[in-house]
Amino acid sequence: MYYEIEQMQRLIKEQDGAQIYYDPASLPWTKTVESSWKVIRQELDRLLMAIDLLPGFEEIQVEQEEITSDHRWKIFPLFAHGSWFEKNQSRCPETAKVLRAIPGLRVGMFSILQAGKEIPPHCGPYSGILRYHLGLKIPSPNTLCGISVGEEVAHWEEGASLLFDDTHMHYAWNRSSEDRVVLFLDITRPLPAGLAAKNEAVISLIGESEFITAAAEKWELWEGMYGERLDQHLSALTTAAGGAPLD
Repeated sequence: MYYEIEQMQRLIKEQDGAQIYYDPASLPWTKTVESSWKVIRQELDRLLMAIDLLPGFEEIQVEQEEITSDHRWKIFPLFAHGSWFEKNQSRCPETAKVLRAIPGLRVGMFSILQAGKEIPPHCGPYSGILRYHLGLKIPSPNTLCGISVGEEVAHWEEGASLLFDDTHMHYAWNRSSEDRVVLFLDITRPLPAGLAAKNEAVISLIGESEFITAAAEKWELWEGMYGERLDQHLSALTTAAGGAPLD
């Protein structure tokens, strides 16, 4: 698999050069996602009432221990390489509905940087995938939070998209006293037909790798230990706030 990845990295760099950020409007579905941000935010706000139960990224994907170890970069996965996290789908059905309409979706989750959290410089593993962020909960002023990709700095805005190649060195920070949350997606990079077919083959290999399958198993363990507790907590909080209990 590593040979195939290295070969594709070279071919993609020859095709796409050194571009770092991309215009989100080049992907037609981003407008629909942006128009749905308030609905997604409603489901997120409900989930954040139980934020202490959510795992740190490194608890689900152990490779992340190289860049985070304090459980303060939290995640809530919905989809990964062909598989839906069914119980999370039922917890956030409107968000899942939005994700189902996105062509080339490889990963979909909420990414939560808690107050004061910084992620050190690192590079993504494969340039056949692009990283997409939709700002959902962004502290004010938004300059307190940011991401630097290849030394180009960007700041999230609620309801707005960022699209970038995460194989460039990048790091992120939240220097505010509030949590920052984005909808975090990995999508297939648009490529010419011949190269796109090779890219699909490599992405399929990645999806079958231990890097992905072990993370799915970790989430299942988390679900077994905390899922029922999460649902009970969400239902109690929602009912107390006058909303409908969790089904």
